[in-house]
Amino acid sequence: MSTISDLSSDTDLPVIPVARAARCPLRPPAEFVEWRKQPGLQRAIYHGEPAWVVSRYQDIREALLDPRLSADTIPASLKPESPDSTVPVMFARVDDPEHNRLRRMLTRDFTFRRCERMRPQIQELVDQHIDQMISSGPPADLVDDFALPVPSLVIALLLGVPPQDLELFQHNSTVGLQTTTTNEQRAQAFGEMYSYIQELVNRREHDPGDDLISRLVTDYVLTGQLTRETAAMDGVVMMLAGHETSANMISLGTVALLEHPDVFKRLGETDDPAFVANIVEELMRYLSIVHSQVDRVATEDFELGGQLIHAGDMVLMNIPAGNWDAEFVDNPDVFDADRNTRGHLGFGYGVHQCIGQNLARVEMQVAFATLAKRLPGLRLAVAPDALKFKDADIYGMTELPVTW
Repeated sequence: MSTISDLSSDTDLPVIPVARAARCPLRPPAEFVEWRKQPGLQRAIYHGEPAWVVSRYQDIREALLDPRLSADTIPASLKPESPDSTVPVMFARVDDPEHNRLRRMLTRDFTFRRCERMRPQIQELVDQHIDQMISSGPPADLVDDFALPVPSLVIALLLGVPPQDLELFQHNSTVGLQTTTTNEQRAQAFGEMYSYIQELVNRREHDPGDDLISRLVTDYVLTGQLTRETAAMDGVVMMLAGHETSANMISLGTVALLEHPDVFKRLGETDDPAFVANIVEELMRYLSIVHSQVDRVATEDFELGGQLIHAGDMVLMNIPAGNWDAEFVDNPDVFDADRNTRGHLGFGYGVHQCIGQNLARVEMQVAFATLAKRLPGLRLAVAPDALKFKDADIYGMTELPVTW
């Protein structure tokens, strides 16, 4: 069993996220292979602080089920001090039983059946944006023209943003997530988004609809089970979590599919929903865009993966490394559209796994299949080595020039 005394000083530690190789931007960093092989866990710097990095598939699953690892990693200044506080609760950053109580208020809007009911609306949005791309003519930036706006509008549908507010909603959500946005502009955009959703919460008290915000207000805010501030924060969390991840997966997934033209061709010709669904699952495994953010803090001393963890230690799940673990799948470096990837970690694992995974699956299935069917000649408009990627906590692209 390894202990902290076996390790070099913090000044020698790698920094998370680790940059991907320029020659292989879709592959996890090569260092992760060694991190999986070494005994114990890797020590690294995450957001300026030392953390244990869990890189083996089975260790990650074990860690995400362990009640001794808490998801409550946010600063005390961002938490409510009393039940009547106006500070909102971020449900993803609290532990059970409070996490389960708050999460259950949202789950019925993310069931498989409800997300499938949104498929025609998502198809309409996807077709509209492809129509606009075709009308404007090539080349196009698939990030700004397709991958960013479509998820934004899907989240707007989910939340019940009325048509007259869509432009404002989409502007703030896009500005908040663009790589060219400054920290000040990002803070302003997210602040305006929170204020807008607070206003929407108040509006839905008197004019409820068939949407997530209306159900939160009617079923939980008005019955005293949920504060208005936390209801608004739920909306912001849905926007952040559902927008950026889906947008990055659509752009990166398109690059991966264009690197495998035989798969892209099959995708455009098939009417088999199971094949389309399986491609999305393999893309989730292969790309693993959540570099970090799945962090936990130990509440007591215990051992994980042969490593002694102390109470108060930060523990980070290395999702890309886990999804490329040969103990999970054979030939993990191969993109295999026919492989069974059931059990991948792309949506997390355990009680905190992504609540919006059913919706994200429908979005990606529609987006990739429609691109392949309507733009069979889609290809990069620049050389592969000219593509621009961003090494943030959530991996993505700054732009994706395409033609057809």
